[in-house]
Amino acid sequence: MPIEFTPWPEAFVRKYREQGYWRGAPLTEILQSARRRAPDAIALICGDRHFTYAELDARSSRLACSLARRGIATGDKALVQLPNVAEFYIVFFALLKIGAAPVNALFNHDRLEMTAYAEQLQPKLLIASAEHRLFPDDAYLRRLQSVSPALRVVLIHGPTEYAERLESLWEGDSIGAVGDLRPSAPDEVAFFQLSGGSTGAPKLIPRTHDDYAYSVRRSAEICRLTPESRYLCALPAAHNFPLSSPGALGVFHSGGTVVMAQNPSASLCFELIRRHRVNFTAIVPTIASLWLDSAVDEPLGAPQLTVMQVGGARLNEGVARRLVAVFGCRLQQVFGMAEGLVNYTDLDDNSGRVFTTQGRPMSPDDEVKVVDASGGEAAAGQIGELLTRGPYTIRGYYRSPEYNARAFDDEGFYRTGDLVELTPDGYLKVVGRKKDQINRGGEKIAAEEIENLLLRHDAVLHAALISIPDSLMGEKSCAYIVTSDAALRPIALRKHLRSQGVAEFKLPDRFEFLDQMPLTAFGKIDKQTLRSNIETKRDIPSE
Repeated sequence: MPIEFTPWPEAFVRKYREQGYWRGAPLTEILQSARRRAPDAIALICGDRHFTYAELDARSSRLACSLARRGIATGDKALVQLPNVAEFYIVFFALLKIGAAPVNALFNHDRLEMTAYAEQLQPKLLIASAEHRLFPDDAYLRRLQSVSPALRVVLIHGPTEYAERLESLWEGDSIGAVGDLRPSAPDEVAFFQLSGGSTGAPKLIPRTHDDYAYSVRRSAEICRLTPESRYLCALPAAHNFPLSSPGALGVFHSGGTVVMAQNPSASLCFELIRRHRVNFTAIVPTIASLWLDSAVDEPLGAPQLTVMQVGGARLNEGVARRLVAVFGCRLQQVFGMAEGLVNYTDLDDNSGRVFTTQGRPMSPDDEVKVVDASGGEAAAGQIGELLTRGPYTIRGYYRSPEYNARAFDDEGFYRTGDLVELTPDGYLKVVGRKKDQINRGGEKIAAEEIENLLLRHDAVLHAALISIPDSLMGEKSCAYIVTSDAALRPIALRKHLRSQGVAEFKLPDRFEFLDQMPLTAFGKIDKQTLRSNIETKRDIPSE
């Protein structure tokens, strides 16, 4: 049975098909087309392992057949959590080949996030890693099965005694009847992505084959990928940015090579760039600053690196200029979202655009509008909230009717929550966020989620999480606390959050204690006053 989602209105469906954006082909065609063109070309490098397109296609088909024999079929859902390893793509294509839709959790997600995904998705399949702290044994697995009774097929990557080992499903089984593999229909849900929304519960984003394939193709075209493209995947592979903008899927579409990095550290990535003659990579501003610092003592020395993409958060103009000067490559700014819209600066843009804007929408049929506080169109040069709709921007989150009513307007425009300025030539300058959300080095933190968890502590009466400007991370977080226990300390609150399974990056960087919270005229916590308060304490160390 097809997975439910909010469809595009029929008039838009006809338009997007007539314009050639939606071609009626499954995402598996990205891999299979590359295999037909050049089966022996290297698709993927992971450590000392090299995979040709033929091998990547065969392993994913073998895994797909093994999963089908275990009862996984079209319309089923899967919860996947893997680090940056080749198996991530083998699993992704295998699930696409049998029409099972995964949500790819980030490897730094913990119990809180994983449980929420399982509750919403009700997956039939779990694929996880023995390296993750949640899966050394089956204790947490039992918790997942209690909230998702449908979960009955479990595969673990790495040594394990309590579940089937993932690798055995393509090493031990024959390929089987590959011709019997059937992806879901091109206009149906292929997989789910994760929203960095502003509310506590994570939102699942249904992406169809048609809309996502167009995003990948158009991104690869703008970024001028070819079979000679050698892309370093330094960011978490599950993120939309390194997956499709143009990311690994764009490289596979173009017949190039993806080089996996286990982490984005300069010491590892510089060595991989030199060893594998990487000519293209994508990072976030935090990593860009760290790479610049490392280049002082260890110059990259890789003239073949021609393009460095930076996205995920706003890039400081000074850092942008230094990147070009130090690494001698072209800089491309990318501003996108898992819900759809992606903006790029062009590789031939002048330095003014590249250093000071976050690009322009990539599709001729990306519709954007910038609105003021009253909902009217913002005047030229005025800052307002960005709204968008188009051939690869969703029309609704998965099973979230009440939230969708707020997140989308009556015309189907998605309210991004981003505050932007639209330049006369159609480029966007991102200036902040309207949503109560913190962007910590490219990782999104919903303030409401952490506040609610802090309030579970017996001694916490009120809690408010705000952002703090930070030169390295872009933003960090500060939790303001009103407590009934004068002896309460930050270390106890961090332990409290960790005990609830919160991912490490979501822990507040700083805590401040107040006798009472400042309130607005409507009786809500006045976060603007808190932000002003922290500005006066920026140089005072927290506990």
